[in-house]
Amino acid sequence: MSACCSGSCSPTTPPPDGRYRKVLWAALLINFIMFGVELASSLAAGSVSLLADSVDFLGDAANYGVSLFVLGMAVVWRSRAAYAKGVVMGVFGVLVLARALWLGLDGHLPHAQTMGAVSLLALAANGAVAAMLYAFRNGDANMRSVWLCTRNDMIGNLAVMLAALGVFGARAGWPDIVVASIMACLGLSAARQVMRQARAELRAQAAARSPVATPMPIPVPATLPTPAPASSPVSIVEIRRR
Repeated sequence: MSACCSGSCSPTTPPPDGRYRKVLWAALLINFIMFGVELASSLAAGSVSLLADSVDFLGDAANYGVSLFVLGMAVVWRSRAAYAKGVVMGVFGVLVLARALWLGLDGHLPHAQTMGAVSLLALAANGAVAAMLYAFRNGDANMRSVWLCTRNDMIGNLAVMLAALGVFGARAGWPDIVVASIMACLGLSAARQVMRQARAELRAQAAARSPVATPMPIPVPATLPTPAPASSPVSIVEIRRR
């Protein structure tokens, strides 16, 4: 993972709104369609990893919608939106972990062929979105959160494909549970990175808006009074002469 994942290399000037807005609209459409495809497939196959991937698609679609809403606003609103999206990503990660634990205790065997075919389609969809967003990966916290979501989704698609192979070979559901847990941890990690960068940007913006206290000048009179010359003391010799 590069140093940019820590949020240390994001410029303050966003790219032209028109180009970025078109990319977001295309990504929004792709993710919303894939959410429906994976949700139906996860229910049909009984796969928690596919369900986790469908939740990621839904979360990304919502993220793109929020990004389109705040794109023309001030930087402080984009940072606040990025922080809110980080919270949502973290909540999704916790929910997937809970679902994986539940199905792991149930011992259900998912359908490996459906898992493999749908995850391959999802990988192609996320690859197309990632190619469109690649030029904006080092933007502000809001743009970076969009890039991190897409990148993690591609990793998740590959993991679901491996889970399908594991389920097919082992005839057990534990590979599906393991992959779902990994995807949840990726979501939690991305949420932490996005929230940390958004907090840093909000603190920097608050510091820039705070007025700097300047010390009050001390009044100095135009002319200082000249002290009267002190009378010279009379020496003892002069007294004796008198």
